[in-house]
Amino acid sequence: MPKCSKESVPSLQLRRANNADIAAMLELEHQSLTAAHWSRQQYEGMFATGDSGSPSRLILVAEGIDELRTEVVPDAQHRIRAFLVAHRVDKEWELENIVVAEESRRQGVGTRLLFEFIEQALTGGAAAIFLEVRQSNQPARAFYRRAGFVEIGLRKGYYVSPPEDAILYRLGLS
Repeated sequence: MPKCSKESVPSLQLRRANNADIAAMLELEHQSLTAAHWSRQQYEGMFATGDSGSPSRLILVAEGIDELRTEVVPDAQHRIRAFLVAHRVDKEWELENIVVAEESRRQGVGTRLLFEFIEQALTGGAAAIFLEVRQSNQPARAFYRRAGFVEIGLRKGYYVSPPEDAILYRLGLS
């Protein structure tokens, strides 16, 4: 599995998401055509039940200093650059959504987020991580292959809007 150092994106901080992050997560999600699209109510439901911090659900955000600010301020403004949602069932995880802001792509942000998730899954004794991705989403498919995921199947007509097949991937951890 490739290594990703925490220093690769020095202005980036990873943390568990909270209810206050929903608006930023929705904004990022709507900017990405290939992301899974969920409603505000679905996200609120995850946080209302405390599910985002439960052992069966993990929601992480990557927060970075806003380089677009031109003035120097003592408390630099941070903003959400990416987020990840995963769900655990027994010793297996499903990566449900990972979204990176367009201007933050190809800078190691998604890699940092994915490897933080993998590290936490390993710490929790996970045996494998599964995910599905749109068949046409070649950048995401290459990203997952570089991280060590292996293609294991196809789900015909899995995606609805627009209709498309899903490619299934697995990363063995044990």
